[in-house]
Amino acid sequence: MENIGFIGLGIMGTPMAGHLLDAGYSVISTDHHTPLPADLVAKGLKAVAGSAAVARAADIVIIMVPDTPQVEEVLFGENGVASGLSKGKLVIDMSSISPISTKDFAKKINDLGCAYLDAPVSGGEVGAKAASLTIMVGGEEEAFERARPIFEKMGKNITLVGGNSVGQTTKVANQIVVALTIEAVAEALVFAAKAGADPARVRQALMGGLASSRILEVHGERMIRRTFAPGFRIELHQKDLNLALEGARSLGVALPSTALAQQLFNSCAGNGGAKEDHSALVRALERMAGHEIGQSADRQ
Repeated sequence: MENIGFIGLGIMGTPMAGHLLDAGYSVISTDHHTPLPADLVAKGLKAVAGSAAVARAADIVIIMVPDTPQVEEVLFGENGVASGLSKGKLVIDMSSISPISTKDFAKKINDLGCAYLDAPVSGGEVGAKAASLTIMVGGEEEAFERARPIFEKMGKNITLVGGNSVGQTTKVANQIVVALTIEAVAEALVFAAKAGADPARVRQALMGGLASSRILEVHGERMIRRTFAPGFRIELHQKDLNLALEGARSLGVALPSTALAQQLFNSCAGNGGAKEDHSALVRALERMAGHEIGQSADRQ
């Protein structure tokens, strides 16, 4: 089993690295703005000083950080991963970042004699903890096959969708679908609640028809129960939709509904909700309706 470096042990990265440790892999990490999680250290996580040291100690380096600038810092900043790589190693970026920047990062790593995969994920904290993430991979097939056993410890639906950057393009497409579905669920429940119906019973009824979806199941329940502790923060979904809208401008593509969803996220962030779960988009619609979903449920 190859040694794995893992940089970025946050909400998503911690359970992902935990699955690798549980599977018997040797996992190496370094403090990246926050101390290493104690539960992973107890499982055998090895600590080294800096990203370059992680790259020197590992055969495969996984990165899971919030945005493009953080990936660039981890890879190419002072004492970054690139300075610790040697030929034949594999870098896997599982963050959700710019497809354009990904092409540039991949070329730089390839020029060092190493392989590169962009492998963003979908499924949120729930999927990370359950090892059921969807993993969308861009890169060469040989590198993908090398990484597949590792991906299988963290996810279920694992697809090589194309060359470098296509994984990130697929993730942007995913985030468009997720945002618009959250917005649709929120609209439906706010409408039902404002009309005097019990949104919990409306959701239960909708779950048995064509409107059923994983988002109606999970995020619809969050909206009704008012449980907005983040699985995936609004500020991160804003970042992903920015990538979609920037890409759309460069391609000459219209994404009108994506732009609307972004404005609703902006409203939430402007009212102090940037760090809430993205299901809290419903708050923006509730403010316009002058009615909170929970008010109707409480009256039933």
